[in-house]
Amino acid sequence: MMNTYDLNLILSPNLSADQVVTEKEYVENTVKAAGGEIVNLDEAGNRRLAYSVEKDREGYFLFYQVHMTGNPERAVASVLRLRDNIRRVLVVKDRPEWKTKKA
Repeated sequence: MMNTYDLNLILSPNLSADQVVTEKEYVENTVKAAGGEIVNLDEAGNRRLAYSVEKDREGYFLFYQVHMTGNPERAVASVLRLRDNIRRVLVVKDRPEWKTKKA
């Protein structure tokens, strides 16, 4: 059964456009290697952080929506955390009750 997950990444704010494309390709290849599929990508760009991460006050935000089986924390997030340009990784399981409107 394929579950939907939100994969949120913060990249270094000092990356060039080519380096951002390289990181996005690496993320796509990592998700595909783990048996997943990327459904949607929202690219928020450089945003100010609430606190500094590795002495940076900004970060480049990427929000993926992914269909996967198994444990994406072990299969994807642990691999992505080893990259030098990726500052933070968060994987959250998407739950349908979050999308319903309250009466």
